[in-house]
Amino acid sequence: MPKLKTNRAAAKRFRKTAKGFKHYASHRRHNLGHKPPKLKRQARSGGSSLVNASDVDRLVQLLPYHK
Repeated sequence: MPKLKTNRAAAKRFRKTAKGFKHYASHRRHNLGHKPPKLKRQARSGGSSLVNASDVDRLVQLLPYHK
């Protein structure tokens, strides 16, 4: 059985946690000075940044060795 390749784009965007996969929020990279505090606060990495359960099977295929 050959080794499986990890999708490097997905590996940079998602990480495995105890509850599932976590993703980074959008609108948090640059130009934060003019964005409202509410948007920046809600985009922090919290429990709401977990990947939806319907997408987890796809991520497991892209990241085969993330346990």
